[in-house]
Formats: sequence, structure tokens, C-alpha cells
Amino acid sequence: MTTLKLTQIGNSLGVVLPRELLARLKLEKGDTLFVTDAPGGVTLTPYDPGFEGQMTEARRIMKRRRDVLRELAK
Repeated sequence: MTTLKLTQIGNSLGVVLPRELLARLKLEKGDTLFVTDAPGGVTLTPYDPGFEGQMTEARRIMKRRRDVLRELAK
């Protein structure tokens, strides 16, 4: 478990993520961090939680419209 301390950043509050945590999350300056609600609080993740749903739908459409996609690829 990592403990983070809130700090004043301009007119807002923020946290500084330690280098070890950034390495574990594979984050660099400028990356986006997603915050989602979880049963016990919140989850921080570098992966867009909505992206998997979009990809599932895209795979379904690509499977159903395979012939059309083949024609477009020519």
C-alpha cells in the first residue's frame, strides 16, 4: 500500500505520485490517468475503462460485416 499526501497546487489540491508507482502504472508526464468508482472507493488506471466496451462492439460489427470490410480493403 502506498500513502499519498494532498498538496496545494495553485487553487486546487493534488497528489504527487512516487516514481515507483509511476513505473508500475507505466505512466509518464502527459499521460492520462482514469479514475473510476469502485466498491471500496476509487480505482486509478492508465487504461480507459470504456475502451474495452467499444472494442467488443467493434469486433461484433466486424464479424457481422466481414464481406463489406473485405470489399473496402481492396
